[in-house]
Amino acid sequence: MACVHDHNCEDNDCASDWSLYKHIDIPKVSALNEAVTGSVKSVFKAWEQRLSSSEGSLESNEGDPELIVFIPFTSDVKIKSISIVGGADGTSPSKMRAFINREGIDFSDAQSMQAVQEWDLAENLQGVLEYQTRYSKFQGVGNLTLHFPDNFGGDTTRIQYIGLKGEATQMKRDAVVNVVYELRPNPSDHKAKSETGGGMSHVE
Repeated sequence: MACVHDHNCEDNDCASDWSLYKHIDIPKVSALNEAVTGSVKSVFKAWEQRLSSSEGSLESNEGDPELIVFIPFTSDVKIKSISIVGGADGTSPSKMRAFINREGIDFSDAQSMQAVQEWDLAENLQGVLEYQTRYSKFQGVGNLTLHFPDNFGGDTTRIQYIGLKGEATQMKRDAVVNVVYELRPNPSDHKAKSETGGGMSHVE
């Protein structure tokens, strides 16, 4: 399912609030069938830079449009939606399949395995389309593998930007722990009071 915002995200700043960009372990991102080794890293960038081509793009080998992108995270995340900005002239991916917490998936694995979710993609050259996940299935994601089996008829598949929205569970867990510590009295405080006579008021 595609979601199109009815307002300008530039004004409302809705995209960057939920962006998982800073939780992606960029050095460990990889792709299969990329024409230029390591080019996949260039498609992960801040939402405001999604249409910038200065860093390059991910492109499949000539005559073979299939791509697999492996995305590890620095902490477990929950993924709400995925945005893909593809190339022009039929090079945008036409379908996307997602696998969760499975490392080392190759093309034969991807074709034989049941994806957690599949989407039919539109040609999204401006980054205004988001594809909602089945949110309950995208919890506790340590790594995500995206399989792009085909495109809209181009000789290659080109991806300019991959955007993921959601939240990092690790950050939330730390915040909860801190609150618990603040609410729970420190036993050493009581010990110090009793040693200094703080508990003597109970004796009449």
